[in-house]
Amino acid sequence: MVTPGSDQGNTTPAPAIAETGRPATRIVLEVKDLGVSYGEHVALSGVNLTVRENEIFGIIGPANSGKTSFLKSLNRMNMFNRSMRVTGEVLFAGRDVRRWRNVYALRRRIGVVFPLPVGLPLSIYDNVALAPKLAGVRKRQELDAIVERCLRRAALWDEVKDRLHSLGSLLSGGQQQRLTIARSLSQDPDLLLLDEFSIAVDPVTTMRIEDVLKELRNEMTIILVTNLVQQARRLAERTAFFLSGRCIEVGDTEALFAGDVQDQRTHDYITGRFG
Repeated sequence: MVTPGSDQGNTTPAPAIAETGRPATRIVLEVKDLGVSYGEHVALSGVNLTVRENEIFGIIGPANSGKTSFLKSLNRMNMFNRSMRVTGEVLFAGRDVRRWRNVYALRRRIGVVFPLPVGLPLSIYDNVALAPKLAGVRKRQELDAIVERCLRRAALWDEVKDRLHSLGSLLSGGQQQRLTIARSLSQDPDLLLLDEFSIAVDPVTTMRIEDVLKELRNEMTIILVTNLVQQARRLAERTAFFLSGRCIEVGDTEALFAGDVQDQRTHDYITGRFG
């Protein structure tokens, strides 16, 4: 999609890849020799991978393996941390993210959901309507439609439709996390990043959100960082294993879980021998 003011003028179409028995699939994100450091500390080094259109791409690995730093590099969250230095290339829609003149346009296309729900001090309605308003949507009828659509897509509408003007912070933890997802969806992103979304959510709500993600992959690409390896197995078509700041390998999720790995450390992590 092309959002008005999205700094899209010279974007090169991303290449497509063909697999046996499958139609060609467009590459949404291509990472080349990515490195991330914080001062003298190297968090990531030499990461190379691609993410395809309309897939859930899982990233697993123990704590401090560089997973969150990887996400931060994708939509230039390093701007919030002066000590964070990014090297290599991150190509989104065929273009290095550091060459986007309008970083806010980039972030409209790459949504983020953090481990803990970050609710704005606003009503449920305004949490979802804020981004469309900032993008220039003014008609109440149009905003109402966006809010309802996003809350439905986040499996939250039926629970909050009668109290849309109550504070979002009064919702339960699981509801607040789904509100965060709805707020991200209000920007109509092409790529949605989720960083340990279920860390503060009960198992029942986790499964509900997982069902939401399965539906959303028909509309967008999702990168899911999780330290719950079975969650990656349930959701991701392909999975990358990160360890000690490196991407050890990327493969078909079911193949990795079946033991078809290139590095024994991947199998050891998946089977719970460490981590």
